[in-house]
Amino acid sequence: MKKKSTLLLSTVVAALGGLLFGFDTAVISGTTEALTELFQLNAWGKGFAVSIALWGTVFGAVVASWPGDRFGRRASLQWTGVFFFVSALGCAVAWNFTSLLVFRFLGGLGVGAASVLGPMYIAEIAPPAWRGRLVGFFQFNVVLGILLAFLSNAIVGLFELGAVEWRWKLGIEAVPALLFFLALFAVPRSPRWLAKVGRIDEARVTLQQIGVEAPDEELGAIVRSIDEEHGRAAEPLFQFKYRVPILLAIGVAMFNQLSGINGLLYYLNDIFTKAGFEKLSGDIRAVMIGATNLIFCMLGMALIDKFGRKALLMIGSVGTTVCLAGVAAIFFLDAYQWMLVWLLMGYIAFFSFSQGAVIWVYISEIFPNRVRAKGQSLGSFTHWFMCAIVAWTFPMLAEQSGGYPFVFFAAMMALQFFVVMFFFPETKNVSLEEMQEKLGID
Repeated sequence: MKKKSTLLLSTVVAALGGLLFGFDTAVISGTTEALTELFQLNAWGKGFAVSIALWGTVFGAVVASWPGDRFGRRASLQWTGVFFFVSALGCAVAWNFTSLLVFRFLGGLGVGAASVLGPMYIAEIAPPAWRGRLVGFFQFNVVLGILLAFLSNAIVGLFELGAVEWRWKLGIEAVPALLFFLALFAVPRSPRWLAKVGRIDEARVTLQQIGVEAPDEELGAIVRSIDEEHGRAAEPLFQFKYRVPILLAIGVAMFNQLSGINGLLYYLNDIFTKAGFEKLSGDIRAVMIGATNLIFCMLGMALIDKFGRKALLMIGSVGTTVCLAGVAAIFFLDAYQWMLVWLLMGYIAFFSFSQGAVIWVYISEIFPNRVRAKGQSLGSFTHWFMCAIVAWTFPMLAEQSGGYPFVFFAAMMALQFFVVMFFFPETKNVSLEEMQEKLGID
């Protein structure tokens, strides 16, 4: 029982990086109106102000594999906590628009790195039968962080702080960031990373700590899967033999953002304002959508190891397509606004149940040990690059008509259904070492 508790504690602590990830990306939605007025931003400028953190996220996702391999997953996660902390405090005291952008970019570095390192750490300590749920717990915390951001924005708004309200909304993140940094001292390092750098005895001890029933046998399988020659261990990702996992990682990450999820979350208050809702009403509806996101993410986590990743993605594709088409119709017809919140909640439910629960689990499963960090970075880079593009362009598209972005997103989700059906393999109940064989990787 104590050993299982170590496994669960390690998962919870690592997944707190996901909470900060979700909070940091969603909290900006409560400040877009204030920032637009304060700095006199047009649609292009507002999109850039929102997306600057995402460009930091892109860079963080790209470089995260290097410290992850060099210093370990746990130590690198601690640095993401530092980035979150400094970013939050910096945004709270930002003295001009440029300084705000710099600190938001720094927070984005933390988000990008956490999106790579958190799922990778959990995948490397989790037994195969639990891996989907445990790695999915990272996504649960991302969604919880989004809900907490919406709730925090609504609560701070009740205090009517006026011109400094946006500073409090962005600065409050410093508290959980500090707690995350300190909590990481209480969890073990990844046994697969320890084995990879030759610390075999420590890897065996860690496997015992997290409750592996046959640690020596498990360690032997890990060691066999890791190339003995350092040259091969550091081999490049972009090789023909890795073409399948590369295409799968890029595909699942691109479709995740082409669903429009982050465009919706970042501009949720603006969407409700364009539909005619007042600020307080929009804040309350944002919390409703955040709660729906959390509930259906939990449902997806509960089912991911039973029904598999592929089935969830296909179901979600159908549901999100229908809901997004309905939202587009509301804006084009300029009618039935009362249905907007219900369609958005339906969209969030289908997304969280499928893409939201699957993406980080799937990417963490399809690469072999020797390039897993690089593969995770590739998937995260693709995800955040597309996210930055969507966040930057959404205000410009919506300025002409609120319906245009949603037509595009609906079409992408319809396409996703067929891509997943014909090209995505199932990964449930397959060990990380067996997945390597299943994908035909030597």
